[in-house]
Amino acid sequence: MKSLHEQKLLLAMLVGIVAGGFSGYFWGSAMQSVAWLGELFLTTLKMLIVPLIAASVITGVAGLGDVRRLGRMGGYAVAYYACTTLFAVSIGLLMANLWQPGVGVSLAADAHAPKPAVGDIGFSDLILSLVHPNIIAAAADMKLLPIIVFCIAFAAALSTLGERGRPVIAFFESLNDGMMKLVEWIMWFAPIGVFALIASKLGAAGGGEAFVAQLAGLGKYALAVISGLLTHAALLCLFLAVLARRQVGDYLKHMATALMTAFSTASSSATLPLTLEGVKMAGVDEKARRFVLPLGATVNMDGTALYEAVAVLFIAQAYGIDLSFGQQMLVLITATMAAIGAAGIPEAGLVTMVIVLEAVGLPLEGIGLLLAIDWFLDRCRTTVNVFGDSVGAAVVGRLIGAKGGA
Repeated sequence: MKSLHEQKLLLAMLVGIVAGGFSGYFWGSAMQSVAWLGELFLTTLKMLIVPLIAASVITGVAGLGDVRRLGRMGGYAVAYYACTTLFAVSIGLLMANLWQPGVGVSLAADAHAPKPAVGDIGFSDLILSLVHPNIIAAAADMKLLPIIVFCIAFAAALSTLGERGRPVIAFFESLNDGMMKLVEWIMWFAPIGVFALIASKLGAAGGGEAFVAQLAGLGKYALAVISGLLTHAALLCLFLAVLARRQVGDYLKHMATALMTAFSTASSSATLPLTLEGVKMAGVDEKARRFVLPLGATVNMDGTALYEAVAVLFIAQAYGIDLSFGQQMLVLITATMAAIGAAGIPEAGLVTMVIVLEAVGLPLEGIGLLLAIDWFLDRCRTTVNVFGDSVGAAVVGRLIGAKGGA
């Protein structure tokens, strides 16, 4: 049941979103003066990520009691993430073929757009990214995948020590409770942070009129991405109702604060503390949420994968390049893998898109045109990413419960 505090916070965030949009539209570049408030809010949330992931994953895995149970829960989580990401990319390809957003758009003006500096990433690179020689350095660089792998292995080891491992587990349980209390305090600042983020972003785009002009030039592209994201969100709601046996409307109420924060910050990692709190209020199994959500914030990027599929076909169409069915299947596979490596930070999808473009031999310069409205679409796809994580936690929680444990 939503508390009075949650209702007040939700209302305050709605006011912040509306006020930010109003201010950015009418006062334009002048609102960049409040950008530091949004940066402060985003940085404060990011500050919690590493200790929160460590505490949440270790307590979640150690709480299983028997590490052999981790195999079943991990299997469910990986299967869910793989299936939903493949569905997302497929939907993106379908929408791009239906809308044909790049037809009639010329990219000649962007011939000298800078190329993002990203090397080729193969299967072996993906496996190697799961470990790091210095876990402290990984934390400093916000490389979350090796941190999660280390925490899973460490918690599994602790669970085999019996009473000798209990004091360390108790420490991380207390750390987890303390981090969640910090989240509650920081969220009092959320409405101001959300206001500043939206107002300053609109101001940087030149105000509402400039943003509308940019959006009109890429209207079909934006519609293809957004319609794809809405279709995938509807599919996630179906999973929520059928696989997790949840009331969709009630679940969305509990997730509203996290979803609005995801839209305003464009960061699934920064939203993780609120996602954990939301699924907790929805009554999702504790073991599932502590294990599935931190993992999902790093590897489950449904919205990003869908966006990359649409963007790659948009660039191909704009250059007059007709991608064959086989090439589109290559996009399907590559976008799925690239989404796994996408960091849960704003604009990360632009960087990983280079991998997909190079896989099918498309010019990287085409990315330049997308920058005009990517900051807005980034917020839309991040919201879907976070919702996908929360649905995954509910589905896995239901499955391990139905099987009589993880």
